[in-house]
Amino acid sequence: MRIGELSRRTGVSPRLLRYYEGQGLLVSERDSNDYRRYGADAVERVTRIRELLTGGLTTEAIRDLLPCAQGGPGLLACEHSVQVVDEQMSRVEEQMAELARKREALRGVTSAMRPA
Repeated sequence: MRIGELSRRTGVSPRLLRYYEGQGLLVSERDSNDYRRYGADAVERVTRIRELLTGGLTTEAIRDLLPCAQGGPGLLACEHSVQVVDEQMSRVEEQMAELARKREALRGVTSAMRPA
């Protein structure tokens, strides 16, 4: 399928699809008029890329994980995929803890601003 059809089927802009290709996340072939052609698995692959990006993974981490992301939803459990996802989960938990600290600090500020 051409890039326009892939874009329509996934809801991802052609520009972003080209970016994914440049990052090594998506592969296309060129036909005789130099148009990109994507394989039948491209829709599932783009969907998987979007899921992983939504989970906060970097394109570099996704590139490493995609070989473990075949054949339907989810990832195949391999040592590398477990490590990458665990590291991302740790980063998210650290960010949540930092946000909780900031929320408490702001509550203290607003409490001090209110008249007694």
